[in-house]
Amino acid sequence: MSSRSWRFGATIILGLGLTSCATLHHQFSEPAQDWQAKSGQLLYHGPKTTLIGEVLIRYSKNGGFELTFSKGPGVTLLMIRQDATFVRVSGPLARGSWSGAPANAPTRLGGWVALRAALIQAKGQAFVRYAAGPEKFTFRF
Repeated sequence: MSSRSWRFGATIILGLGLTSCATLHHQFSEPAQDWQAKSGQLLYHGPKTTLIGEVLIRYSKNGGFELTFSKGPGVTLLMIRQDATFVRVSGPLARGSWSGAPANAPTRLGGWVALRAALIQAKGQAFVRYAAGPEKFTFRF
């Protein structure tokens, strides 16, 4: 193998490694006193699953968003951290975890990722319904 081929291969591997690191180390805004929070219940209807659980939503003026969906104390079903350019979803309902640009979210997470815009738009409402394809989300705060 020539020196030129080796350098080219090393450059490709280094480039892939650096872009992967950028994805893994996105810096979300940390919740602060100026964040708004609301809690309530979420009724989720999916293609194969229907669940009712507790939901905690926090959002900031600069677009930071967090959603935690749980079933009883200590049983987190899904957690979302999101801003305008990046989202991280994890938990059993996400089938592990996924992170990346919201537009690149896997189909199984598309409805969950779209909740940020719907919930920010409905900030003052005590009852919010949202549908994304076969998924339906009903929030009571």
